[in-house]
Amino acid sequence: MQTLDLVRESLSRVHALVPAVLDGLTGDDLLWRADSEANSIGWLIWHLTRIEDDHLAALGHVEQVWTADGWYQRFGLPYVKTAHGFRMTPTEVGMFNTRGARLLNGYAAAVWTQVQWVLDSLTDDDVDQVIDQRYTPPVTIGIRLASVMVETAQHVGQAGYVRGLRERTLGVSSGWAGTA
Repeated sequence: MQTLDLVRESLSRVHALVPAVLDGLTGDDLLWRADSEANSIGWLIWHLTRIEDDHLAALGHVEQVWTADGWYQRFGLPYVKTAHGFRMTPTEVGMFNTRGARLLNGYAAAVWTQVQWVLDSLTDDDVDQVIDQRYTPPVTIGIRLASVMVETAQHVGQAGYVRGLRERTLGVSSGWAGTA
């Protein structure tokens, strides 16, 4: 398996899990937080998708789906247009107000479509190309892709865990297993 095949496989699994995590959730479920310092399911899915959109659009030298396709306006969040959740405070996380699983699923699907195009535009020889000299060692395309794979997998798992916590507070279980 080549590097980009591994990246595609990893990200495709995350994109299979997003609708599974969101399935059947109400607006209140999406916004529920275990406490005032915690992330909600909706915010976690939005954040992982925003990071993927931001980072992969940069690699493909294309505009982010967030702005190019009007998702920023559709979400109507109280954040600046370039926000993607990195280093947000608990107060800012608490300002997340999107109650629609359909909206989150739609944005994730649109990002996945563009991500596949970006991955198709890269070759395995590209993964060693340095794209950010500000760090030691410098960040390559491969390192950025690894970062996106870890970030998205981590947060979709967290969203599934929060879903389980929410269901326990309601005394219900969807039987969601969280595997793909």
